[in-house]
Amino acid sequence: MACNAVITAVAARLANNWTRCPVRGPNEADGRTPAAGTAFLVHQYPISISNQISIGSPGANVYREEGAIRLVLNVGRSKGAATASLWADELAALFRGRVFDGVRTYAPSSPAIDDRNDEGPYFTLSVTVPYEHDTLG
Repeated sequence: MACNAVITAVAARLANNWTRCPVRGPNEADGRTPAAGTAFLVHQYPISISNQISIGSPGANVYREEGAIRLVLNVGRSKGAATASLWADELAALFRGRVFDGVRTYAPSSPAIDDRNDEGPYFTLSVTVPYEHDTLG
């Protein structure tokens, strides 16, 4: 899982720039989903790894965390794939090649569209964004 600084930075970026639907972070809302078909977005952190980047400066060495931000968009099935795809493109643009609150993001993946997208009352798409974050220590 990502460090708290990354999770907080991503949550703030979404809070300030994403208005299409409510956003949920890791372990929020007691695992409950909204009313059937009501759109929502979840941010997840499926992988992260840290490495020491500099040596010889105790207390000021750079430790770099690299990982992935997974943005899971859940749109009511009745909205159609076109709406979900448009929103996924907007999410990708929000994080494509950005620097915010010490987080650097790179090229997001495109969402896969296949039989796995239908999740109960939702059409689900995910975009994965590689990131880096440096910490001094």
